Amino acid sequence: MKAIIIEQYGGKEQLKEADVPKPAPGEHQVIVKLHATSINPIDWKLREGYLKTMMPFDFPIILGWDAAGVVDEVGAQVTKFKAGDRVFARPETTNRGIYAEYTAVDAHLLAKIPENLSFEEAACVPLAGLTAWQCLFDFGNIQKGQKVLIHAGAGGVGTFAIQLAKEAGAYVAATAGTHNVDLLKSLGADEVIDYKKQDFEKVLREYDFVLDSLGGENQEKSFTVLKNGGKLASIVSEPDPEKAAQKNIKSGNVWLKPNGSQLARMAELLERNKLKVIIGHRFPLSEEGIREAHAISESHHAKGKIVIEIR
Repeated sequence: MKAIIIEQYGGKEQLKEADVPKPAPGEHQVIVKLHATSINPIDWKLREGYLKTMMPFDFPIILGWDAAGVVDEVGAQVTKFKAGDRVFARPETTNRGIYAEYTAVDAHLLAKIPENLSFEEAACVPLAGLTAWQCLFDFGNIQKGQKVLIHAGAGGVGTFAIQLAKEAGAYVAATAGTHNVDLLKSLGADEVIDYKKQDFEKVLREYDFVLDSLGGENQEKSFTVLKNGGKLASIVSEPDPEKAAQKNIKSGNVWLKPNGSQLARMAELLERNKLKVIIGHRFPLSEEGIREAHAISESHHAKGKIVIEIR
């Protein structure tokens, strides 16, 4: 099968097309004939070698951890899925990812794609959607009426987090550049802070929860907008424990755990049009396509999700 692989860590030029064996299913696995995937920062961070200590994979590595496609084969112990089912998943993080024509996924991590969703839309949901879900609900336990700040609201995680927090009944503020203010309002944000014109820490007060996807100075300033006893979830780095202790803030670096049942709950929201997918960029499954997609993701200025169309 066709796949885009890396054989050593480094820049975008390491992404190369190759012919690799089609996987066979384990007893509890499903082989998915892939129709689409999407790009996430973990892809290029791993390609560059930033995560090699945490994930000491053997080469060659197929990157990508958002799967959307059709069930091709099922393992002997799989009963919930059959050939032909439209499915999506955030698979376990292994060296056999999704920049390929087929992939093996543990059946308990799969969910069925709602009929009203395309494969491209479905491919945008698992990693970014589950990250937003686990930050807001597993870590933050956000409740109706609480005040929530979402940084980088126009990004992959941000667009889902705004909608999920609104669906939960929270008051949502989000940060974005001038050109994305209207997009975030259309997703339901009650207040959008244009970071090119305003400093969020001077505008917002007494927030219950902050989702930080930027780190650095933005993360430091986020402590000032949180109320005593608030919560700060970061998806980039561990927040300063001393700053957190000063205001009795629960803070932490949230690392996504693949979860098929949570994805199925998101599928229900998508089916009821309570959640929509924002696709900002589309590329083919090719060396050039993946390299261009990585460049956009690395710029930190992607709008919504970056999709790779596999077939």
